[in-house]
Amino acid sequence: MRNLITYLGLIGAMALMFVAAPARADDASRNKEIQERFSKCDLNRDGRLTLDEAKGCMPRVYDNFSRIDGQNKGYVTAAEIEAMAAR
Repeated sequence: MRNLITYLGLIGAMALMFVAAPARADDASRNKEIQERFSKCDLNRDGRLTLDEAKGCMPRVYDNFSRIDGQNKGYVTAAEIEAMAAR
């Protein structure tokens, strides 16, 4: 009986790993795409994306700029875009 419970626990843990892994892979893929697009759009290479830089290059960021730039700094970072995309 003890062995059966142990095996069932192991099977459950393995199943959980397989279910959780695709979500992390999707997050990593999404963040990689954000980083690549951010790099192309950040014309002056300062690590910040202004509203003007986002306008033609990252339309969803442009449309949601004020939500992403919650502190009204006038720019957003790749990390802020990734955080918003994860919500």
